[in-house]
Amino acid sequence: MTMGTRVYLARLAGLPVFDPNGDRVGRVRDAVVRLRTTNRPPQVVGLVAEMALRRRIFLPIGRITSMDAEAVVLGTGSLNLRRFEKRPNELLVVEDLLDRRVSVAPDGDGPEQSGSVLDIGMELNRNTEWIITRVAVREHTGRLTRRGHVYQAEYDRVRGMVGPADAQGTANLIALLDQLRPADVANALQDMPDARRNEVAAAMDDRRLADVLEELPEHDQVEILVALERERAADVLERMDPDDAADLLAELPQTEQAVLLDLMEPEEAAPVRQLMSYRPGTAGSVMTSEPVILTPDTTVAEALARIRNPELSSVVAAQVFVARAPAATPTGRYLGMVHFQRLLREPPASIVGGLVDSGIEPLRTETGLLEITRRMATYDLVAMPVVDSTNRLLGAVTVDDVLDHSLPRDWRDRDAHDEGAA
Repeated sequence: MTMGTRVYLARLAGLPVFDPNGDRVGRVRDAVVRLRTTNRPPQVVGLVAEMALRRRIFLPIGRITSMDAEAVVLGTGSLNLRRFEKRPNELLVVEDLLDRRVSVAPDGDGPEQSGSVLDIGMELNRNTEWIITRVAVREHTGRLTRRGHVYQAEYDRVRGMVGPADAQGTANLIALLDQLRPADVANALQDMPDARRNEVAAAMDDRRLADVLEELPEHDQVEILVALERERAADVLERMDPDDAADLLAELPQTEQAVLLDLMEPEEAAPVRQLMSYRPGTAGSVMTSEPVILTPDTTVAEALARIRNPELSSVVAAQVFVARAPAATPTGRYLGMVHFQRLLREPPASIVGGLVDSGIEPLRTETGLLEITRRMATYDLVAMPVVDSTNRLLGAVTVDDVLDHSLPRDWRDRDAHDEGAA
């Protein structure tokens, strides 16, 4: 087995998992620690890996032939694809132990120290068992402006690792989750107990939490949002795409909707209110009111600079919509659209008004999802413009909007998905 003598488990989170043929089968999400009835240290029995369709499975430690800073490699044999479920005598390193408040007995003379768990080290013993031997701890300084130093302690000197946690912070877990895509963070939150999930979500900054909420099932979105203070909830809604914010608010009682909309900045609340006024299942209700809109005198160079904005999703950045001023929705008269591939083929000084494709009839706010899907498939489009009766651009329906509203309501809910698969 090509492994170091000591492996730190939190560092494995996010690493790709490969089969013996070199094909990637998933990513590491956590490590499973089994508690023992004697005073012996806990035993690491395997890893939790996330496979396709967000299914998490258990990888026995004996199946792993290699793990280093780059990847985890499995040996030959079949995988048990049953969804992982934690047993009563097991703990998960990232979910249960990271950031846990512990005390460390002195190594010789000196006072007891307190800190939070930063990582956990395992080693092979003479019985070829992987056992917990070391704990990386960040000391608590009691000062907000100074981070404590990190040190390692033998496992048997650490108190508070096992049993109910007196306190479990979020700093180290947030740092770990920051390395993941929002969809993966959302998946990790679904595996946490409600209280821990809400605590971790509340510790994220507004932009990050907004991105993660957009990837969660509706019931989890609602539970996290209502657990926040209302002013914070309004701030997070402001940073969500207006169509996603409208969908989330629609799940709340009308009195709560009104309160949160009033707490939002007026210019942020206005498009959300407008989207909520359209009949569900129509272009008006699923469109984004913030596509990339340019006036016809904009140059190709300026257009390309706009779609390079890293905050734009790939489907929104795939094309620009051209309209007379004003360029904010509702715009002046809609003229047409230009795909980014056309922009790449044109001289930078060309103007987009001469490149527009005006041959595709825009959607109306009342157009239904079935008709939208049919037309997008017919023209191989990832987005279509939505205009009003006077041909002003109101927004655009993107393919991800169509998928979100065409799939079953619980498609993001992994529990429902696994029950259906069973």
